[in-house]
Amino acid sequence: MADAAETEPPATADRVRIFDTTLRDGEQSPGASMNLSEKLEMARALAALGVDVLEAGFPIASPGDFEAVRAIAAEINGPVICALARCHERDIDRAGEAIRFAAQGRIHVFLATSAIHREHKLRMTPAQIIERAVQGVRRAKALCDDVEFSPEDAARTEIEFLCEVVEAAIEAGATTVNIPDTVGYAMPAQYAQVIRTLRERVPNIDRAVISVHCHDDLGLAVANSLAGVEAGARQVECTINGIGERAGNAALEEIVMALRTRRDYFGLETGIRTERLYPTSRLLATITGLAVQRNKAIVGRNAFAHESGIHQDGMLKERSTYEIMRPEEVGVPKTDLVLGKHSGRHALRDRVEELGFQLGEEQLNRLFDDFKALADKKKEVYDEDIIVLIEQHLDDVPAQWQLVSLHTTAGTSVLPTATVQIKRPDGEVVQDAAIGDGPVDAIFKAVERVTGVHANLREFVVRSVTQGKDAQGEVTLELEVESDDRTYRGRAASTDIIEASALAYLNAVNAIATRVQRGQVREVIGRPGAGA
Repeated sequence: MADAAETEPPATADRVRIFDTTLRDGEQSPGASMNLSEKLEMARALAALGVDVLEAGFPIASPGDFEAVRAIAAEINGPVICALARCHERDIDRAGEAIRFAAQGRIHVFLATSAIHREHKLRMTPAQIIERAVQGVRRAKALCDDVEFSPEDAARTEIEFLCEVVEAAIEAGATTVNIPDTVGYAMPAQYAQVIRTLRERVPNIDRAVISVHCHDDLGLAVANSLAGVEAGARQVECTINGIGERAGNAALEEIVMALRTRRDYFGLETGIRTERLYPTSRLLATITGLAVQRNKAIVGRNAFAHESGIHQDGMLKERSTYEIMRPEEVGVPKTDLVLGKHSGRHALRDRVEELGFQLGEEQLNRLFDDFKALADKKKEVYDEDIIVLIEQHLDDVPAQWQLVSLHTTAGTSVLPTATVQIKRPDGEVVQDAAIGDGPVDAIFKAVERVTGVHANLREFVVRSVTQGKDAQGEVTLELEVESDDRTYRGRAASTDIIEASALAYLNAVNAIATRVQRGQVREVIGRPGAGA
């Protein structure tokens, strides 16, 4: 095994190592277990991402974990391959065997140091803790040049004792000392002070890299990690999507993009290829089945999505008004201006032009009204929804008859009926009702009674315009009149397919009425129903 010091990127004053523990601490998240092939696939993705250290697992935990660490160590090049071990001889030997064929290997030993753990879990005195820690580091050092030591629950350990343990571990050969906030208890200022104190009081601290490992029980894992970095730590232990025990770990993507986006503040960099963050996040979600919440920073579905009309207007004028990162930086294809009930006219016009349509001001105004009505019914309006609305406004069919209201009744033991209110060409609103074989048939008969237009239904097709339970249903139909040699097409869309059917039928009726009015076909309109 190569000397890690010769190949591992140096931890310089302006560079932070990224220690990924997705395959070890992350896999401990309930429901996140991975088999060997899945771990290898994820390890390849992490190597491509550019992590400095890849903690592959806890070899003593199970034969499967041992095999996974050994397979990753043998195949994956680039990052240091790390194996976790308690400060027990068997653990350490097993970890050393697992990483034996790694181009760059590390053994990570840990031992709890807080009073709570000493008294209730380990039942050891402070002197015994130091002795065990030194023995563990020395045994690991005999197997691997690169050794990391973690005083578990360091954030709740008495600071004087923590300094003693860290000094002893470094003297025994630890090249990295990790300061875990194991239960997510620390506050950023408090945690930063722990790091600063170690740098000030531990005389040999310059011989090791200080690492931070923070949990998210109070939602502060990233904040605490960054506070530690600001105080002088130069390695951050984190996971993709922040998965891990209980509430999880610090999210790798958030740590990396905070350092990159606020380089002006931190003055630090990492070796992460940030454009691979989003694909790696998606891969982990697919493998584990743990979905990423929509509003998750950096990689969530809404991270680069804007629905507010004010925000959309600002984005269209200057991206930096509401985005501090470009989506392409993290591998997201583009900013998504989500069209919904909060969107404005400017965003709609931009989307219409993006879809290749040119509308006049009056057409756009009518489209905007219909769009707002649709957006009140749907959580999200898709491009396909917009296209359907646009095409309806491009139809050169004057709306002589307009649907005002509709009511239907149907069921397994109910006679299907429909009541419609329709505005006539002269502006009068007429109401009538009819029964039919089903609610749609009843609607068509009621429309016939009101308009006096009698035609045969040749075709009736319903399709979903977009995905989801609230998708618009588009109805396309054809009517045929006996005194004409052509058919009349009607089309309409709505989240209610019954309403869409009525609108499509009226659309075709208006086409017939328009041709009659223009003298292009003989009179086909009978006496309209008197209405109720």
